Amino acid sequence: MADTYSFGIEEEYFVVDADTKAVQRRMPAAFLAALKTGLGASVMREMLQSQVEVATKPSIDFSEGARELRTLRKNLASIASEFGLTIIAAGTHPTAAWTSGRQTEAMRYDGMMQDLQMLAERNMLCGLHVHVEIPDPDRRVELMRRATPFIPYFIALSTSSPFWNSRRTGLMGYRLAAYDELPRTGLPPLFFSNEDFDQYKQALIDARVLPDGSYLWWAIRPSDAHPTLELRAPDSCTRLSDSIAIAALYRCLMRYLFRNPKINETLTPVDYAIAAENKWRAQRYGIHGSFVDRHQNRAVPVQEAVGNLVSEMSGDAKALGCEIELSLISSIFDTGTSADTQIMVFNEAEARTKSRGEALKAVKNWLVATSIQ
Repeated sequence: MADTYSFGIEEEYFVVDADTKAVQRRMPAAFLAALKTGLGASVMREMLQSQVEVATKPSIDFSEGARELRTLRKNLASIASEFGLTIIAAGTHPTAAWTSGRQTEAMRYDGMMQDLQMLAERNMLCGLHVHVEIPDPDRRVELMRRATPFIPYFIALSTSSPFWNSRRTGLMGYRLAAYDELPRTGLPPLFFSNEDFDQYKQALIDARVLPDGSYLWWAIRPSDAHPTLELRAPDSCTRLSDSIAIAALYRCLMRYLFRNPKINETLTPVDYAIAAENKWRAQRYGIHGSFVDRHQNRAVPVQEAVGNLVSEMSGDAKALGCEIELSLISSIFDTGTSADTQIMVFNEAEARTKSRGEALKAVKNWLVATSIQ
């Protein structure tokens, strides 16, 4: 079994007008053709026309993966500029109205729209997905279960969606509040064997509820197409360095759990319920909150919980050659997440201009500048 834990990173972006920063409701055909010519299979369309996704190639070198992701952002923004467009990397667009979204024309999305109705229309949301290849693919269901209590860590670190429909939501990460309206989202069920997972999936396929496992949209899931376990919980990160840090943390976690099978070996319904509570706390408070820890009988600050995990995985980071990338986690606590900066930019602009509209405009300008730098 190869001990490389190869990884790939997928990021979703909003495509916006370069001047107004409003979401592009309908993609120009020439722009889509230019994307395919310039980026090939690395760029894909999403369910709504206002979004695109890029994906890095599988890699075992984190510096290489970071370079590729940076190049994808840069080249995508460059092609977009030729059409008067640009991109925003964030979980939600600060001012976009979901009622103005238009579906991408594709058979898959036709079926999803028919099934999900208004919930699909409200899916004006962008996420960060990280794939990690597991040395033994048959252990992916086990690792999915044992990784569940750590999912809130990734949510807190990635928060970039404090605004929705031109309003402050009061949450640092609103995206999952909207996304989890969909079926088969949120934390995955506690499957204790591959057989349980396979029977569940096959029952839904046999009942024609879904055609394949790609319609399981949990925060973490075994990939249908690759021998990977895919993290899907994080918001799309505005700062590229945050995406890299979170991907490194997840890759190290997979090795850490694979090598230490006793960790979270016997999760109970109580553990699962606490993980769900901590997920909410991550969405609400981001890195400034705390997590329920029943083993310590106290609330543990997010920074302490994440810091302890990073320390425990130092050997995994060294073995995987991503010590530098994992160290970027500390920068997120130093500078705050995208949500922190968006709120700060909004408050400063509103105090200066006395205009909520101008404050939202300042947020969008910051998002564009940071997404493509």
